[in-house]
Amino acid sequence: MEKASTIGLDLAKNVFQAHGADASGAVTFRKKLRRAQVLEFFSSQPPCTVAMEACGGAHFWGRELGKLGHAVRLIPPAYVKPFVKRQKNDAADAEAICEAVQRPTMRFVAIKSEAAQAAAVVFRTRDVLVRQRTQIINALRGHLTEFGLVVAQGPAHVAKLVMAVQDPEHSLPEAARPILCVLVDMLGLLDQRIKLLDVEIARRAKEDDLARRLMSVPGVGPVIATAVAALAPPADTFKRGRDFAAWLGLTPLQHSTGGKQKLGGTSKMGDRTLRRLLIIGASAVVRWAARKGPPAGSWLAGMLARKPPMLVRVALANKMARIIWALMAKGGIYRAPVAAA
Repeated sequence: MEKASTIGLDLAKNVFQAHGADASGAVTFRKKLRRAQVLEFFSSQPPCTVAMEACGGAHFWGRELGKLGHAVRLIPPAYVKPFVKRQKNDAADAEAICEAVQRPTMRFVAIKSEAAQAAAVVFRTRDVLVRQRTQIINALRGHLTEFGLVVAQGPAHVAKLVMAVQDPEHSLPEAARPILCVLVDMLGLLDQRIKLLDVEIARRAKEDDLARRLMSVPGVGPVIATAVAALAPPADTFKRGRDFAAWLGLTPLQHSTGGKQKLGGTSKMGDRTLRRLLIIGASAVVRWAARKGPPAGSWLAGMLARKPPMLVRVALANKMARIIWALMAKGGIYRAPVAAA
């Protein structure tokens, strides 16, 4: 077998596909590997560039192959797809990965450490529990609507749903009440678990220096600050704050041609959790400004005066992302700009 300078590895649960190429791009081997054979195979290969799609398990394999002396590159799957030829199969995917990594302008995903992945578990778990809580609230609202009780949306009105189920004087069919009580009990259990996770997140925010500094930014609380510290790649991954905001998917899509620039909605690329949290934090700032009034002459006051509220929230989330990158890259805390007189 000829020596390969680049190997494309298509990850799977059990059967992996490796595609090797030399410096000129010529194919040196195509090989299927069982999961137990992967490390043994790569330990016998001379140090080379190993490319994989950034997906579940990619960071684990990136760390393990890096220990063997290989230069590991993770590529976003969307950047690999254009290199797939006609048929979709494991061999074609591995070849496409091998070709994509050789492009001089290709962009890569930073490999996360085991500690960084462990720190992200609390946010993934909280997201799951919050989604389940929302599902149960919607189920309660839907069932009670069938019996003539209509309750407004929003967490502030959940108590009315619970009281209607638990009130024996309410005109609910007795056959339905015990079943609805199961949903109410599950809702209470989820609330307890979410509160425990919030306490854990607040504890981590107090112990982490970066999280404490990020909380000086308006709209950034313990959840957002700890999420950025755990989920965001190192600041030196990006040249400027605008690149970090683009990575989060907070920049508009371009549909430009013939010298005419056309911008659409946000790209929604990058980390979904961080993007959602930043928009929620920006929404809180906008709501506060709508009640109390933004500082005269400020950027936010000008945006609220001429733009729709949702557009202002996303624009503010973009601005928050750039501020967060500046604090990550340069240190210090946020200092509000002085409005012009």
